[in-house]
Order: sequence, then structure tokens, then C-alpha cells
Amino acid sequence: MSWLPAANSKRRLALRAALGAVLLVGLLLVWELRLHAGEFLVCSDTPQPADLILVIGGDFYGPRVLKGADLAMQGFAPIVLISGPPYERGRSEAEFGIDFLVARGYPRRLFQAFGHHARSTIAEAIVVGAELKRREVHRVILVTSSYHSRRADIIFRLFCPGIHFISVPAPDPHYDPQHWWTDPSSRRLFFSECEKITASVLILYPSYKLRTAMAKLNKR
Repeated sequence: MSWLPAANSKRRLALRAALGAVLLVGLLLVWELRLHAGEFLVCSDTPQPADLILVIGGDFYGPRVLKGADLAMQGFAPIVLISGPPYERGRSEAEFGIDFLVARGYPRRLFQAFGHHARSTIAEAIVVGAELKRREVHRVILVTSSYHSRRADIIFRLFCPGIHFISVPAPDPHYDPQHWWTDPSSRRLFFSECEKITASVLILYPSYKLRTAMAKLNKR
């Protein structure tokens, strides 16, 4: 029976080797997921012809409005609707954004301002969605910052049913999807957006649907 200790030793070695292999594969998967997780926030579709281009609020002197203007110049839609809350002197961010674009040589006829008092992406989707329906548009190119594009795409699809959105994000200097883990600004944006996406889908949208349903019942 002297072979038993040797057999047990071989089994232990085989078990350790198997556990080591599983651990190595797990670490490699975690590493790969970490490397590519930053790309999840960037929702980028191929630009297609649409009824209008919608630039949502938050960046009226930078990449968002410039991206919308460039898409219009390429002929993807006849008009760029720039959304934004009040900024100063009774004018909205959208109006200042249009002045910025015109000063850079873009024709003013391409742009329309849509001012509102929404202070969140969900509130903006609700108020802008009503305007899009009033205009009877069906296909909209949605322009926002790259890190915000996944959340915006999800929210506008949820809160603006019946409209087909094509997400074409603008680059953002504060977010690097390839090296998000090592860049403090990118890392902060990544975790913030993931938290907001989760809250929007699991809490805020169901709550909105419930309030809407209750309001309809109360009107009967």
C-alpha cells in the first residue's frame, strides 16, 4: 500500500494545477473585460439619413454641436435641432450654440434652438420627445458626448417610443475608452455613467411608467 501517499500527492498536484489554470483564465477574462468595458459606454451607429439631427444639451461650445453641424453639412438631415436649458440673459444654451457655429462659418439656416428647463437626461428626453412627436419626425440622429452616448441612447429609446434613434456620438477629451482604468477623469465618468444607467433602467423608467399609468387612470 506504499503507493497510496504517492497517488494522493499526484491528485493534489493535479488539483492545484487545475485551480491554477482556472484562476489564470479568470484573471485573463477580468483583464480583457476591464480593457473593453470602457467601450460599452460609447454607443456608435453608422450615420444614416434622418428627419433631423438632435444635439442634446450639455456642450454648446464644443464637440457635440460641431458633430451635429458636420453631419448636417454631409447631408444626413436637413436640420439640426439643438437642445438646451437657460444659460444667461434670457437665452438658452442652444441659442449660444448656434451663434458659436455660425461664427465658425456654418450656415444659420441649418440650425434651430429648442430651449427648455430640463436638468437631467430623462427630463430632457421627455420634453424633447414631445417636440419630436409634434414635428412628426420618425428618424433622428442623436448626438451627445461619447461617454454619455450609451445612456442617452437607452433613455431616449425608452422615453420616446415610436422614434428611431441613430446614435452618432462626438469625441470627448475627458473620456478615453481605451485607457479608462488608468485615467482618473475617464474612470470617474465610467462608474458614474454605469450607476446612472442602472438607476435609469431599473428604478426611474419603471417609476415613470407607473406614474404615467396612474395619471391615465385618474383621468377616466
